[in-house]
Amino acid sequence: MSDSWKGIFVIVVTPFTESYEIDEESLRKEIRFCIEAGAHGLVGPANASEFPTMSDDERKRWLEIVVGEAAGQIPVVAATTHGHALPAVQLSRFAQATGAAGIMAMPPHIMHPDADGCYDYYKALNAALNIPICIQNYPPPLGTPMSSALLARMCKELEHVEYIKEETLPEPRQIGLTIEAAGGACRGVFGGQGGIYLIDEWRRGAVGNMPASQLTDIQVRMWNLLEKGDEEGARKIFNQVLPIFSFERMHGVAAYKEIFYRRGIFKTRVARAPGKGLDAMDRVEVDAIWPDVESLFSL
Repeated sequence: MSDSWKGIFVIVVTPFTESYEIDEESLRKEIRFCIEAGAHGLVGPANASEFPTMSDDERKRWLEIVVGEAAGQIPVVAATTHGHALPAVQLSRFAQATGAAGIMAMPPHIMHPDADGCYDYYKALNAALNIPICIQNYPPPLGTPMSSALLARMCKELEHVEYIKEETLPEPRQIGLTIEAAGGACRGVFGGQGGIYLIDEWRRGAVGNMPASQLTDIQVRMWNLLEKGDEEGARKIFNQVLPIFSFERMHGVAAYKEIFYRRGIFKTRVARAPGKGLDAMDRVEVDAIWPDVESLFSL
């Protein structure tokens, strides 16, 4: 059985060059930033990493870079969601051979199988691997929501299904329901949604959160305060960064990259994800929010 995963496992955002290639230098710099900022684990390439826009070769190269740069300092969980169990197994086996500590996957994100299909998908992953599997329960249109009963069944019946990332709404309540249903068969349920419900999740028994990585130092600081029993201190930070959390929920990847660009970690704001990115007035809003956020940076 693996060492327990707990804390802030950040989703590594993928930096791109002006020509839309993976910026390997900035990616390595981001990994060093996340580790120095205190991240308890690294995850990807997942939704915040723009995985649907990447080829399998690019996803493999991404994993080689991240696992290599992390160099065993903290666990790397490979996100291997695919359109069918066969390529998901192939990518997951590659991740295992590369040194990933575990894998995380949503059900096939195009065909959206029913409950039996979801079970069979994770059964195939379970049979192919000997590292932990984290089931990502994510809302539509990309995700295929699964019931707490189904999640609990997979934890109980599939040996390597050990963790769940719960992001269906209302997320904190769903975390509580899944913990109750799975009991000791699940080693931990993580929250997501950028950490915007972190305190409520923690209170209901979540073992951590998997937010995007641009505010790693702030997210880690909040989590560490909660683990010390200082909910008041964590909430004070949360209230200070809530405007940027809200901004991120609206703009997604474009917001993550704006923050990394301002922090000097990414050389561009380029994204492959659809959309035009932030406009001039969006950046005026970031300018207004920025002083309160920047004052909390430890790096």
